Amino acid sequence: MGFYDLSKEERIKFVQKMELEVKSELKKDEILEDSNIFKYASDNDSYIRKNLYLILSRLYLDDSDFQEKIISITKLLYQSPDEKQRQTAIFTWGEIGKHEFDTVGSLFEMALNDNSHKVKSAIMGSLKKMGEKNPQPTLIFVQRFLNHPDPEIRRLMVHGIELRGRTHPEDVLPILHQLQNEVTPRVRNMIIHVIGQISYKEGCLETVVLDLKNWENEDLVKKSLEEIIKVHQRYNFAVKSESEALSYIKSKFGFNFILEDNYDIDRDNLQSINNK
Repeated sequence: MGFYDLSKEERIKFVQKMELEVKSELKKDEILEDSNIFKYASDNDSYIRKNLYLILSRLYLDDSDFQEKIISITKLLYQSPDEKQRQTAIFTWGEIGKHEFDTVGSLFEMALNDNSHKVKSAIMGSLKKMGEKNPQPTLIFVQRFLNHPDPEIRRLMVHGIELRGRTHPEDVLPILHQLQNEVTPRVRNMIIHVIGQISYKEGCLETVVLDLKNWENEDLVKKSLEEIIKVHQRYNFAVKSESEALSYIKSKFGFNFILEDNYDIDRDNLQSINNK
């Protein structure tokens, strides 16, 4: 039976039981691999694993007596051949890093070369959360790996700054600018994706478009502007409509080159962006 097969009351009791078991095991001199912590960390139900890493991170932040033990346990989890246990360790570090990045920065660096998709996804998700809540050290960490020889690591870094960029695009645009000549398609496409994602909240379109005017790579700028327009088309919750975004882009770019798509929005009494 999965976590969400339980009633709300049963779920609350189950999490309370988990926390009592975790606390009890943290007080022991040694935690064995058949402990509840290891069992929950490898559970097939992702919600049970999530509750474990939330419990561990909360106990770390609330009780200094547990801190050293929790870091030690998560290091053991990360050494496991079970990718679910390694993923749980990463998510625990991510929750801690939202408050204390220095404690976990070296652990994330160690994990960057993990080949597991689950682990890479956890690193990306954790960077996004840490970047949103604790941006300064997280962005410094990202900066260190922008030129890493492994394109997957570069891609993780780009995706990891997305949430911070959604509310503070000015913080991440200088990082993205450094990668404007990226040649690996997966990394390049992620750069374009993130530029679109940081453009739709209040005041963000203006910040992003004005910054792109200073970029040298016209092809990347063109594709990024196309993505911005598509985002405003897809997202009903974007501050500006598609036509407003298009009009603003035209007002700033002139337009010096033709966008690939023919954005026909006669319904808004605007000409296609292809018409100069």
